[in-house]
Amino acid sequence: MTAIDWGASMFRTALTADSARPDGGTIFGNLGLGRLDDAGIPWHVLARYLDPIPPEDLNGVAAVLSLGHITFDAETVAAADDLELIARFGAGYETIDVEACTHAGVAVTNTSGAIRRPLALASLTMLLAVGHKLRMKDHITRTGRWDEREDFRGAAFDGKTVGIVGFGSVGSELAKLLAPLGMTVLGTNRSGHSRAADALGVRMVELDDLLRQSDYVVVTASLNASSRHLVDAGKLALMKQSAFIVNMGRGALIDQEALRTALRDGKISGAGLDVFDPEPIAADDELLSFDNVTLAPHSLNWTDDFTRAVSSSALGAIIEVAHGRRPETTLNPEVFDTEAFRAKQRRRLD
Repeated sequence: MTAIDWGASMFRTALTADSARPDGGTIFGNLGLGRLDDAGIPWHVLARYLDPIPPEDLNGVAAVLSLGHITFDAETVAAADDLELIARFGAGYETIDVEACTHAGVAVTNTSGAIRRPLALASLTMLLAVGHKLRMKDHITRTGRWDEREDFRGAAFDGKTVGIVGFGSVGSELAKLLAPLGMTVLGTNRSGHSRAADALGVRMVELDDLLRQSDYVVVTASLNASSRHLVDAGKLALMKQSAFIVNMGRGALIDQEALRTALRDGKISGAGLDVFDPEPIAADDELLSFDNVTLAPHSLNWTDDFTRAVSSSALGAIIEVAHGRRPETTLNPEVFDTEAFRAKQRRRLD
């Protein structure tokens, strides 16, 4: 057995117990954990679900495959003496203190590239469902109210404007999907520009202008301290009364109380939500009662394609780090040059 293989065999990997069963089965389906077996990397599912993870549960663990939104704060990663990698199964990493991870010698990866197509398709699905009033058409069909179908005529799409809030990789993919539908696409992001937008003919504008002009607003931004409640009461007031808003990013990107008020008062025509703040949504939340709101349990993009792509990316990152390589999906690549990270590798290989 070569030294590099021996190093991989000591690269014990733990899956978080929030979304996995002891046998490695998950709510996302089959992750293909045989890739780790084939690479000589032992794995197990953490025995309990606590957030944050107690330090003793990470003893001897070199990598964590984080399947949900477990907190990795400065205290947690500082106490994880053997941890070299947090591989996030998904794009969002708002619960991971990346700066603290770098200081503690822990690399962080995500799967933003792998999630791009599935999330864009899910966003298009929700947009079309909201505009076509699919939720109520399904309901009146199931309840024998066929004669009410004229009351739920869908909104127009051809020639209408879609505004994408957080125009990045998912937003650009969604713009490609929208291109054949005859819709104008606007984008906005923190930087105010996008090469993909230029290539696709998408006009980048300020958020306020996007909200004023759009017939459909799709939120795909990432959540951080500056984007929390990015769309608040004041921003919702800028939207057309005939407009719809779709949130596929994170629940806290939209002020949900302000959204309830806007829907209750008829300030906007409807909403489509795959994410909530908090999750799961409370059983008595008023959003559940609105006829013009289409909902999904933060899983609209969970398809076979999604699981294959995201698993391949996350497991690939684990294998790369186990063998002393640097994954392209690393969020803090500078960590590999820190003494803290190198010391952990030396201990594993000694």
